[in-house]
Amino acid sequence: MKLKAIALVSAIAVGGLSVYGCGSGEQAAPGIKPEIFTDSLFAVMNSDRTNYTKLIVQRLGPNKGDFIKPTEHWEDNEMGAPLPAQMFRLGAEGVAEVTDDFTYSLQSLWPINKQNAPKTPMEEEGLQFIIDNPGQNFYGTEKLGDVSYFTAVYPDVAVSPACTSCHNDHVDTPKTDFEIGDVMGGVVIRVPVGG
Repeated sequence: MKLKAIALVSAIAVGGLSVYGCGSGEQAAPGIKPEIFTDSLFAVMNSDRTNYTKLIVQRLGPNKGDFIKPTEHWEDNEMGAPLPAQMFRLGAEGVAEVTDDFTYSLQSLWPINKQNAPKTPMEEEGLQFIIDNPGQNFYGTEKLGDVSYFTAVYPDVAVSPACTSCHNDHVDTPKTDFEIGDVMGGVVIRVPVGG
C-alpha cells in the first residue's frame, strides 16, 4: 500500500492523472478511484502537518528562549512563524494557484477563525461523521453550481500539546477541553468529477 501511495504521489507530481472525470482536458477517461486519490493526498498532507507541529511548533513554543515563536500574527513579527493551521492554509492557497484538479481546506465545527467553518451541508455532515466515528473517513458527492464533486473529509487530530493548549486557551475558541488524540476538525478534499 505504501508503494502504491508513493507511486500515486509521484504521478501527481510528474504530470497529473485522471480521476474519474477530473483533469485538465475534456471529460477524462476513468482512472484512479477518487477515494484512493484523496486518501493519498491526505496521507501527504497529514504527514507534513504532523511533522511541522511536532518538530517545529512544539519545539519553538513558550519558554523555549528568544527564538522564532509560532504566533497567530506571525506576519507582523519578524520573530514569528505561522501556526500549523496557517501553514496548512498557505499550502492550500499555493496548490490552488497551480491546479484546479482538487482543493483542500482545514475546517472545524468549533473554528477559532470563522472562515474555517463548514460552508456546505456535505462539509458539515462530513465533519460531524468523523467526530462521531473515530478513525473513519467520510466520502460523498455534492453538486456546487454546475459541477459535481467527490468530497472527502478526514479527521484532524490533536497530535501535540501545542495543538490543545493553543485551541483551549485562545480568546475566540468555542471549545476549551481538547485533549491529545481528540478530533479538532477535518481536512476537506474536493475533486471535480464531472458536470
